[in-house]
Amino acid sequence: MGFFTAVGRAAILYLGEMGRMLLFLLQFVFSALKPPYRILRVIKEMHFIGVKSLFIIALTSGFTGMVLGLQGYHTLRKFGSESALGSLVALSLIRELGPVLGSLMVTARAGSAMTAELGIMRISEQIDALDVMTLDPVKFLVAPKMLAGVLAVPLLVAIFDVIGIWGGYIVGVRLLGVNAARYFDGMKESLEFRDVWGGAVKSLAFGLIVTWVSCYKGYNCGHGARGVGDATTEAVVLSAILVLAWDYILTSLLL
Repeated sequence: MGFFTAVGRAAILYLGEMGRMLLFLLQFVFSALKPPYRILRVIKEMHFIGVKSLFIIALTSGFTGMVLGLQGYHTLRKFGSESALGSLVALSLIRELGPVLGSLMVTARAGSAMTAELGIMRISEQIDALDVMTLDPVKFLVAPKMLAGVLAVPLLVAIFDVIGIWGGYIVGVRLLGVNAARYFDGMKESLEFRDVWGGAVKSLAFGLIVTWVSCYKGYNCGHGARGVGDATTEAVVLSAILVLAWDYILTSLLL
């Protein structure tokens, strides 16, 4: 009976956490729709999430495209289909790797920072001070971050896709000798609107997931420096798991 008791307690614990996260998301939606609208704070958070993540996005996407070009060329060469390299690189990046890897990079750089920021504000009682001043902490602190994430992550993913495609071009065309016209023509022939649309939907969903989880964990972190560290670790791990899980779900729905 002890085993079943432990399983039941764990299930109740996780269900309770899921319910609190859902209520937190609904609170964000209501706060974001209610005036006044803090446009300047959203722009500031977009700069933090988007502009300051450009370097890691560019670096990751460039090497991802180069690896795809290298591995794809040697795989397609076995079947005499080197001309399909552009299609392989573009479809891989736009459908899957761009949204997933881009979101994971944002989680590692910006998501962890947002969790730590809100966590420090929680343990230093700055969030409680906003409550005392009758200012809604979710609207003042959380809503701009989540709105900025929903807007900035799709733009970062688009940059990821473009740089990744050029990384595949450098390796496949410049280094390995694939015909440049075939590289881009194959890409144009194979890409469809639903591929681009699917990547955009995924990036929007992942942007919401990353900022939602990061803000929730920071807003509800435990006491002391240990609490902030645990909240940051949990935010990064849970964000990565949810991104991968929702990638499968959205792929199944969009095919």
